[in-house]
Amino acid sequence: MFKLVIFDLDGTLLNTIGDLAAAGNYTLADMGYPTHKEEEYRHFVGNGIPKLIERMLPAGTQKPVIDLAYEIFMEYYSEHKCDHTKPYPGIPELIHTLREHGVVCGANSNKANEFTQELIRLNFGKEITHVIGYGAGFGAKPDPGAALEIIRRAGVKPEEALYVGDSDVDIITGHNAGIAVCGALWGFRGYDELAAQKPTYLAHDAKELEKIILG
Repeated sequence: MFKLVIFDLDGTLLNTIGDLAAAGNYTLADMGYPTHKEEEYRHFVGNGIPKLIERMLPAGTQKPVIDLAYEIFMEYYSEHKCDHTKPYPGIPELIHTLREHGVVCGANSNKANEFTQELIRLNFGKEITHVIGYGAGFGAKPDPGAALEIIRRAGVKPEEALYVGDSDVDIITGHNAGIAVCGALWGFRGYDELAAQKPTYLAHDAKELEKIILG
């Protein structure tokens, strides 16, 4: 049985794609650019909001325009990040069950740390501890620094930790941290991208993940 599970946020714990797409399209429309379908944003996210901004803007957009788009996006998203965002089915129950079995639950995201902390608190209360988002003193994933810090704080051995995420970035992060990794097939990216990075496990839903964690 694992003693620590480190969850990715977007596409793993929470379905945030609606609010991210809305913020992106608001920004694009405000700047006079064409918008994107919500489905396209599944491939824009995963490497943090600055990279999302670059991907949604037209190719070759210059830095001053990217910087302006970032400001508009962040102002809108800070006010609307909870409009449609909600946990995936079974995730709150999974977290509660893991806690009852003595498993520590942490979270590591490339989303800005202030947003990561707030979304975790609003959706999971204090059941997920050791939360680290981008900008909290560690490199963006797949840099393993934040994951290793969560392992240190939890006081467990690397072989007792599991990383769970829905993108290739998450799988690589877990590998870089030297711990077991589970791909979340319910998230934004899907089987092909996850399987290509050779995760230790793949889970279709929260119940399947529970069996992997608790044995």
